Amino acid sequence: MGGLSADDGFSTEPTTPQPKKLCNESWLQWEVEVCGEDFKRDMARIDPQHWCNLSHFISEYNIFTLCTETRSHILHCYWPNSLVETYIIHIHKHFFSNCTLEQVVWVDPPEETLTILILIPVFLTMAMIALVVWCSKRSDNFA
Repeated sequence: MGGLSADDGFSTEPTTPQPKKLCNESWLQWEVEVCGEDFKRDMARIDPQHWCNLSHFISEYNIFTLCTETRSHILHCYWPNSLVETYIIHIHKHFFSNCTLEQVVWVDPPEETLTILILIPVFLTMAMIALVVWCSKRSDNFA
């Protein structure tokens, strides 16, 4: 019966580190702008009243995100990085700045609902205490 040993496929010889390729940020800036121009062209086909509804442009936004990610990796840059994030924020300000909802007004639940939400944990706590006391008295009988 053959098995694996601890040293199978493991070399103790030192390896030479691969030289790390540097991120070309000026080229990345150009590539990200190309992705942005494609996204702007795609968004121009969508009625501006639908720009706040993600279901109308999710595919275009996904393509834009994948484009920036792919171009970053091709140029040996991390993704997301500050350059890409800055450009994405620029895109968001251009297309989605008017999409914020009005201030949400929090309303208390109806009194019946509030009463139930308060009483359930109180009764559960009392039931757990009663169960612990009952079990501890029962275990005294068996000892």
